[in-house]
Amino acid sequence: MTNISTPPLSADAVMRDAPVIPVIVLNDVRQAVPLARALIAGGIRMLEVTLRTSQALACIEAIAREVPDAVVGAGTVRSAADAVAAHHAGARFAVSPGFTPALGRQCRDLDLPLLPGVATGSEIMLAQEEGFKALKFFPAVQAGGLAMLKAWQGPFGDVVFCPTGGIHAGNAHEFLALPNVACVGGSWLVPADALARGDWDAITSLARAACELRR
Repeated sequence: MTNISTPPLSADAVMRDAPVIPVIVLNDVRQAVPLARALIAGGIRMLEVTLRTSQALACIEAIAREVPDAVVGAGTVRSAADAVAAHHAGARFAVSPGFTPALGRQCRDLDLPLLPGVATGSEIMLAQEEGFKALKFFPAVQAGGLAMLKAWQGPFGDVVFCPTGGIHAGNAHEFLALPNVACVGGSWLVPADALARGDWDAITSLARAACELRR
C-alpha cells in the first residue's frame, strides 16, 4: 500500500507538528487502529510505529488505511530494505536510530521524509552532507542530553533535533525549551500497561498533556 495521493511531507514538518512524537511498539495489529484514534483524540497525529516486532508493518498498514487523520511513520528503520517495506505499508515518514548514505538515498528516492539518528558531531556532518538537517538525537540522555544539545547550538546552528531516548514527561519540557529542539520522541504516551488493557482514554489523556508542553 502506498500513499501516492497524499501531499508531500517534510521531516521538518513532521517534527514541528506537535511537541512529542510517540515511539510505539505494537505486537498485536488489533491494537493499532484504536491506539491511533486515541492519540489523535488527544491531539497527536504524527505516529512512529517502530519496526521492532513482526506485526509492525501490518500495524502501519492498518493505521494508514483506517485512520486518515493520522500521519503514520516507521521507526527503527535501519536499511534501505526497511525503508522500502515501510513505504509500501503506507508509512509517510521514517525514523532511524543511526544514519547511512544508502538509507538516506533510498528514502529520498521514495520521497519518504527521514529523521536520521545521530549522536556525534561527525554523524551530524555526514547527515548534512547528504542534505539532512532535521535530525533525531539518539540516545539523547545517554549521549549527553541537554549539555550536548547546548554545545551543538554553535557549530550546528542550522540543525534542528528530535531528542529521543531517556525522555519522559518529567524532563521533556527541559529539552523543548532549547532553540535547536523542534520536538521530542518518547514512549511514555503509550505505556505498556494501558496498551495491554486497551485503556484508550488514558492514552488520550497522556496525548493531551503532551500537547500542552511548550516549545
